[in-house]
Amino acid sequence: MQLADVVTIGQYVPGDSVLHRMDPRVKLILNTLLIVLLFFVQKVTGYLFFLAILLALVTTSHISLRYLWRGLKPILFLIAFTFIVQLLFPAEGQPLWQWWIFRITDLGIWKACFMSLRLALLVFVTTLLTLVTSPIDLTDALDRLFSFLKVLRIPVHEIAMMMTIALRFIPTLLEETDKIIKAQISRGAPLDRGNLFRRMRGFVSVLIPLFVSAFRRADELAQAMEARCYRGGEGRTRLKEMRLSSEDLWATALALLFCAGTLAFNWMPYRWL
Repeated sequence: MQLADVVTIGQYVPGDSVLHRMDPRVKLILNTLLIVLLFFVQKVTGYLFFLAILLALVTTSHISLRYLWRGLKPILFLIAFTFIVQLLFPAEGQPLWQWWIFRITDLGIWKACFMSLRLALLVFVTTLLTLVTSPIDLTDALDRLFSFLKVLRIPVHEIAMMMTIALRFIPTLLEETDKIIKAQISRGAPLDRGNLFRRMRGFVSVLIPLFVSAFRRADELAQAMEARCYRGGEGRTRLKEMRLSSEDLWATALALLFCAGTLAFNWMPYRWL
């Protein structure tokens, strides 16, 4: 399995679901709303309701849950590291076990679980957005939403274009990395054998050609944009104008209702829930 098949963030899966047809501006706003909502959820009931919302969104998008799960595999180490740090260095709680500077408390266990789950859900929500929204739509949505900053002479379109290109090239660079690793292993590079330090030294032979390839792709992209007379957002017209539909309004109303429900479940008067 290639690295590009494992990392799903930045990839777009074409489809005709409700989420695919929604206005990208609405999707960006609702995605930001869900991310902010995650930081207010502190109880099990709130997380369960939030998970129910995500499962409903995944079902609506017609994207396999297994495909989305593959996007979490590359950050499992970070999630595990977050869990261990929160578990062994709690700020408060009744001590259950202690040795030297490490201790485990009852509240530390709950906080470790919540922080790890929150990190996984953040990646999950962001990945779902990129899977149902094309890079061009993301650029146009960012350009429209932050167009008021143009009054301050901030190049909104150029910034949005750079962010979208960087997101779009994540799968491309991962695929290139996979090809370089296989090529170096076939030439005898110690990338799949030996101790950890030997493998880390071997990855130097991967980083150098990867950087060369990335700069070459950036130069080719810049030449292609100049050949097509790209001059930024000034005077730019759009083939497809964004207009809010009834589906967008219904989706916004349902999202606000779900957020209110999540907060209501989160504020239920139960100490441990």
